Amino acid sequence: MNTPQDSLSQGFEKACQGIHQLSQSSEIPNFESTGTRALEAWFLGPKAENADELERFIVEAIRDQAFWRRNFHPSDPTHITGEMKRSPEYLEAMDSLTEGYQSLLAFLKKSVPFFSMRYQGHMNWDLTIPGILGYFAAMLYNPNNVAFEGSTATTILEVLVGDDLCKMLGYTIPDRAAIDKGAIRPWGHITCDGTVANIEALWSARNLKLYPLALQAALKEDPALAAGKQIVISRSTGESLPLIELDTWSVLNLKADDILALPTRLTHEYQISRDTITTSLAKYSLQSLGIQEFSCRFLSQIDKSPVFLVPGTKHYSFPKAAAILGIGASNTIDVPVDKDARMNITALKELLEQCLSEQRPVYTVVGVIGSTEESAIDPIRDILTLRAEFRQLGLEFTVHGDAAWGGYHISVIRDDFDMPVPLANFAAPPPPAIPLKQYAIDQFQALGDVDSITVDPHKSGYIPYPAGALCYRNSAMRDLVTFSAPVVFHGDTEPTVGIYGIEGSKPGAAAAAVYLSHRVIRPSKSGYGKIIGQALFSCKKLYARLLCMARPEDPFIIIPVPRLPAEADGSDIQQQTQFIRDRIVGKTNEEIINDLAAMKLLAEIGPDQNILAYAFNFKTGSEINTDLAQTNRLNKALYNRLSINPGDDIYGYDLIVSTTDLNAAQYGDIFINDYKRRLGVEKSAGVSITVLRSVVMDPWVTETTQGSFLDILEDEFRQAITEAITEIAPI
Repeated sequence: MNTPQDSLSQGFEKACQGIHQLSQSSEIPNFESTGTRALEAWFLGPKAENADELERFIVEAIRDQAFWRRNFHPSDPTHITGEMKRSPEYLEAMDSLTEGYQSLLAFLKKSVPFFSMRYQGHMNWDLTIPGILGYFAAMLYNPNNVAFEGSTATTILEVLVGDDLCKMLGYTIPDRAAIDKGAIRPWGHITCDGTVANIEALWSARNLKLYPLALQAALKEDPALAAGKQIVISRSTGESLPLIELDTWSVLNLKADDILALPTRLTHEYQISRDTITTSLAKYSLQSLGIQEFSCRFLSQIDKSPVFLVPGTKHYSFPKAAAILGIGASNTIDVPVDKDARMNITALKELLEQCLSEQRPVYTVVGVIGSTEESAIDPIRDILTLRAEFRQLGLEFTVHGDAAWGGYHISVIRDDFDMPVPLANFAAPPPPAIPLKQYAIDQFQALGDVDSITVDPHKSGYIPYPAGALCYRNSAMRDLVTFSAPVVFHGDTEPTVGIYGIEGSKPGAAAAAVYLSHRVIRPSKSGYGKIIGQALFSCKKLYARLLCMARPEDPFIIIPVPRLPAEADGSDIQQQTQFIRDRIVGKTNEEIINDLAAMKLLAEIGPDQNILAYAFNFKTGSEINTDLAQTNRLNKALYNRLSINPGDDIYGYDLIVSTTDLNAAQYGDIFINDYKRRLGVEKSAGVSITVLRSVVMDPWVTETTQGSFLDILEDEFRQAITEAITEIAPI
């Protein structure tokens, strides 16, 4: 592990400054454009309505690639001659390629129809045209962003994209003058996915927690650092003491920014070179010693192993991270969720109090910004408030936001940035867009204060795979997970991003895809905010439709996981449901938008974002089934009808959703017992509930010339539930 802000980091920062200076000229791409406002121009379309335009751009990329090749030393000899192209061997090879290619094209039609309004299965939908074009054009150059020398164009794009993502998420990027005065600069980079980003975030949080122990030992024992022995640091409780005098518990609870500033302070205040610091720390660091030797040397005074806390709705990448990093699953603490599937802040406080009383160090607390099952947003603002409270008591930890799914949703409220104000006479008609819940807005406004954020452009950014990302509030965090080798890094002037994080080789085409999509569709209200706002609008309407779909005579009920506002605040549930039935269900978008009361309620109903989980239960006569096992069988039978079986012809599928099981081990009793009550199975044994899930990502599910597409979806649900009830009836 290199020291934070070491020479590599300094060189990278210098290179980045040069890039951003160049980006103001015509030599380097930048984001200073108005973007566009026509949503219909951003996608190929459910019926490939923009096929001609996409084909024209793709052909242009191929022709431009050919032009580039022909003009690189044009006097060099050619190799593939016309005579060769007429040879039997060449023609045979082309025939083989044609046959194989046509066979592949035919087989690929078995793929999932993500583009269709009937697809609501997973966090995947159509790709933006600029995302496709950026990936395709850059792919022809095959850049590898592991090192600048293999990606002289796309590394620059990755740096620009990293900054753009930071700004979208709420991190402020200071200018050079502010940095010189001590302002903290954020930094972001592209990863292959959110799993890798989450693992890297925990890796850096773990190394941050343990780094000062290694430095303390080096200061005490290595004569090369003798000049810095009296370096002072503030404890989380306020008082300042020399680092070498702090006990282990105090060292394990220092503030992140204070830790990350230590190497720079040793250099500036005590004239110890960075090379000297790096060489000295190599004898003490976790990266060198390994977790077992490091623990034996430096954690003997701590009776309890360090932990990190995650909500019960966590992504599977977190237990994976615990295993890879040697933290262990037993040191991953699940925080129960509340009735809205959000982290239970009272339970979190109790767990932190327990860690404090046991003197158990906490690496980080993870808040999920859009869980993958319910799209619930954890109370980030309250988590940060709790950290401030426990900081005064001597317990310090970082906060990581897992916004892999939900990060781009902040664009719904993000004002335009880094581009001129649109022309006053530009008046593209806005599509219907629903505002986020006020609760969600409150959490997004606090997001800029967390220490790291995972966000996936290949989810709500509609970018081709693979394109995840990780952003740090303090760029020095990246140096805690830095590895370099002479073969990929050749000096301070190269803006290499591959030395940071887990991955080695990675496609520069991903950075190009995000760059072009962000340039054309800004990650703000006027761009991605329009796409996601419309998807939210459609998801809210689907929630309202499912909520009111079951008639008194129907042999089933539908219970969405998200509660009505009336259920949460204790007001009249039946009255609110009737309002939704009268003023939202069956109404056109225009009618809803012109009804202020309907719009106000629509903003607050449904999930925090646009993944909707729900379950069906059946009735016998007028009596609702009370057996949870039977309810689960019904929903599994439904899923079997509404999911794709391997090898099947996809043209036979009329509606595609996904499923998951919600269980008390992860979610806690409060959530599970309340949802069982709402389903009518509260007296039944069992703590796992099977639900269906609709991911609504398309921005025009309710916008068709023939009427609302929700009518079609309801018909498909009715047919499927009728068949499913018939299937389980004999038992």
